[in-house]
Amino acid sequence: MHGAGNDFVMVDGRKMQRDWSKLAITVLDRHLGIGADSLIILLRSKKADFGMRTFDTDGSEAETCGNGIRCLARYVLEKGLVRPDIEEMTIETVATVNHVKLERRGGKVVKFSANMGKPRLAAAQIPVNVKAGKGKAMNVDSMIAFKTAVGGMELTLNLVSMGNPHAVHFWDKPVSDFPMSKIGPLVENLSIFPNRVNFEVARVLDKDHIEARVWERGVGETLACGSGACAITVASKLNGYTGAKVDIKLPGGVLNANWNGNGEIVLGGPAVVVYEGIWPD
Repeated sequence: MHGAGNDFVMVDGRKMQRDWSKLAITVLDRHLGIGADSLIILLRSKKADFGMRTFDTDGSEAETCGNGIRCLARYVLEKGLVRPDIEEMTIETVATVNHVKLERRGGKVVKFSANMGKPRLAAAQIPVNVKAGKGKAMNVDSMIAFKTAVGGMELTLNLVSMGNPHAVHFWDKPVSDFPMSKIGPLVENLSIFPNRVNFEVARVLDKDHIEARVWERGVGETLACGSGACAITVASKLNGYTGAKVDIKLPGGVLNANWNGNGEIVLGGPAVVVYEGIWPD
């Protein structure tokens, strides 16, 4: 499945016991396996309708995944695990319980919108240890902005947690020109981030539109990132660049985010089934 090009291998693990981290490394290999950004496991949950775990290409587990949540919602719908006329479901990730709304047109579901919870802006919640790095921290409407030099570039990293950590850098040039393959892994592994970080470079096009690229922790550059789109929206809103509703144009497609400045952020976008198969385990 994929959400705006951010692709996943989906597995119903409700009756399985596996070393999911080890399986992810094998399955997600784009040359020797199926190939995808992440392995997503459907599980049972005591707090929500369904549980979900996400493992990236290096075998590490991500706390949440905005595109993956919407894809899992389509998965359980198409597998008949919920009523066909359901309007909302809940999915528990490591980070929180997400509410997913289904938008129908002509009797068909055309959009899944996931409530991604409230952004976390405190250093301990992100988490970030500014003292561990060389740079200058400043307060921007209670959001940490960390100025530092990375790979010969001066960056201002707007730090936000959506249950997983993000560092957003706003650029005034086309994001296609940004040296992501060089800078992305350096930012991901900065010493100030004890759990590493997802890195986004974004350019504000107008009050309603942003273009962006994403370097995902444990994966590398991806065509889209749902939690990353949320982090960009939060950072942009707090800096006064955009309003509450923003379309984030990523290499794989467009994601829609809505945040009023103090509540929970809602993420919308595609959730597409590509194909099904059997892994010879």
